[in-house]
Amino acid sequence: MSTNTNGHQTTTRVAGKAHEAVDRVAKTAGNAEEYTREQASHADESLREAAAQGRQKAEDVLGRVNSYVSDNPMISIGIAFAAGALYWSLKRSR
Repeated sequence: MSTNTNGHQTTTRVAGKAHEAVDRVAKTAGNAEEYTREQASHADESLREAAAQGRQKAEDVLGRVNSYVSDNPMISIGIAFAAGALYWSLKRSR
């Protein structure tokens, strides 16, 4: 009968150790998940800021181009014509 009691104690000890190991893994996984969520949040914020800056720069450039075209309409038409001619020249040579 002592063998059965020793076997039960061993099983209980092994089960306790297994529960401790599972608890440690769960805590580590929880910490890793929290860290990952924080990093994703920071990356999302950075991406949104970069997108806003890009939009602002594009609006600035567009405003300058509009201003230049308004101030210099004939030069702008000449530049557009030259760019179109160059484009078609390059496209035709292929």
